[in-house]
Amino acid sequence: MLPLTTGYFAGYQPMQVLFGLFAAAALTGAILIKDRNLKGMLWEALAVSLILMLGTYLAHNTIVNLANRKIATGFDFLDREARFEISESLIPYSAASTYGRAMLVGFLNTLKVSILGIILATILGVGIGILSLTRNWLVRQLAGGYVHFLRNIPVLLHIFLWYTAITNLLPPLRQALSPVPGIYLSQRGFFYPVPEPATGWTAALYGLIAGVVLAVAATRVARLRQDRTGEILPTGLVAILLVIGVPLIAWLVGGAPTAFSVPALKGFNFEGGTSISPEFFAVFGALSVYTSAYIAENTRAGILAVSRGQIEAGRTLGLSEGVILRQIILPQALRVILPPTTNQYLNLTKNSSLSVAVGYPDLVSISNTTLNQTGQAVECISIIMLVYLATSLATSALMNWYNRSIKVVER
Repeated sequence: MLPLTTGYFAGYQPMQVLFGLFAAAALTGAILIKDRNLKGMLWEALAVSLILMLGTYLAHNTIVNLANRKIATGFDFLDREARFEISESLIPYSAASTYGRAMLVGFLNTLKVSILGIILATILGVGIGILSLTRNWLVRQLAGGYVHFLRNIPVLLHIFLWYTAITNLLPPLRQALSPVPGIYLSQRGFFYPVPEPATGWTAALYGLIAGVVLAVAATRVARLRQDRTGEILPTGLVAILLVIGVPLIAWLVGGAPTAFSVPALKGFNFEGGTSISPEFFAVFGALSVYTSAYIAENTRAGILAVSRGQIEAGRTLGLSEGVILRQIILPQALRVILPPTTNQYLNLTKNSSLSVAVGYPDLVSISNTTLNQTGQAVECISIIMLVYLATSLATSALMNWYNRSIKVVER
């Protein structure tokens, strides 16, 4: 610390002195004043003052230490050339790109493994949670063993286990497995064909998005109509037709292209098509399976929270077990399942930072490379913290909105 004041407070910064005096006054008032409301406000003011004192100390100490070591601060380095390659990217990238674009690549890779992991973990978790309550003793025991086994192994060990299995059990590149012509599986990853760039394929992708949106909207409209009139519309068939028909029509309008880029072994690697790396497989599989065990427990608890009388009423009406599960149990259980499951989604996203252990180029991995090359430790760590904070808050907001949309409205 550099002393910027003199006298009794030498060695302290003016803001620290101000916050310290305010904290002392708040503490004195909180002890002496009898009014409970005012006393509570003074205790809150004391807590805020102490936090601000600590914040100013840390900020000043950081600035002084950076200045002593002649380390420039700021985010100007994001516009400089990165000069390192990234093994996989969702957007065009090369060593001539900027550090800012490298960070964006890492963020998109983190989003990819997190979103896909959440989807698979939800499917597995809900399925295992339902199976853990089945009447079949063997299935019930297997589901319980799945949950207890996976939950009691650290997630980092899961990632190492998956990566070791992929890189040691699969054959080398030249002996790659090919269950279907054009599809190959080896230690280098999973290689498969992709459509050649064409207007029709782009139109089909947009058509698929539009079809899903229309299917969701049609299902919601049909549900509202059923609530008003009691009329049941064939929403399942309509949704399937929209999801398949809209992209098909867009593909036909775009010229109906059929050309595919097929991977072929040339030299020391495959050319053509695209691939999924073993690093992504390891992180995606490990996080999905690990998180699904917790979601399974949340699902089991939510189902058990539904009154047994609701299930018996459904059976009395002659409904099948599948209809009872879909229409009676799960809609009520969701109110119990969603809050803890949201926490698991957040945990999965944050646990994706462990992918640096197997070399998957996520945000943390690329930020570490950037930090080593530029020395901008504070800025790189701040970017990581802000990105994960924003992602977690966005996930929480989305899940809270969905939770509010399905809650039972009492009349």
